[in-house]
Amino acid sequence: MLKIGEKAPDFTLKDQNGKAVSLSDFAGKKVVLYFYPKDNTPGCTKQACAFAGLYDVFCGKGVEVIGISRDSTSSHNKFAEKYGLPFILLSDPELTAIQAYGVWQEKKLYGKSVMGVVRTTFIIDEQGRIEKIMLKVKPDTNAAEIAAQL
Repeated sequence: MLKIGEKAPDFTLKDQNGKAVSLSDFAGKKVVLYFYPKDNTPGCTKQACAFAGLYDVFCGKGVEVIGISRDSTSSHNKFAEKYGLPFILLSDPELTAIQAYGVWQEKKLYGKSVMGVVRTTFIIDEQGRIEKIMLKVKPDTNAAEIAAQL
């Protein structure tokens, strides 16, 4: 697992519009990078809408919000349009960033062990170092907790 103070792993993934986006594109900016399991599921929708509701607060503090899941760019595009999500959603079907950040883990689902994305949020500072790691976050309070800390 990554540690606070470490350099955040760089990656290049496609956003909801098919544009390649790299973490290094945001050098000099603080980034809230949140990993979530799946578009259009109840918890993930709550989390995304909470970030959307506070997006002006994040922008006002010069913070970029980026969500990452295994969903396709097309799924992300529909998800963003349906809920008016103003931030970047990145598609990681090959688990490039998901594994680099250690969020692909064994989970219990209906009593069975399955591999999946564990809902985790990273705050990355202007120098590209991990400032904070929030594990197993609650979808409805994650955005507000981060906004209050910034």
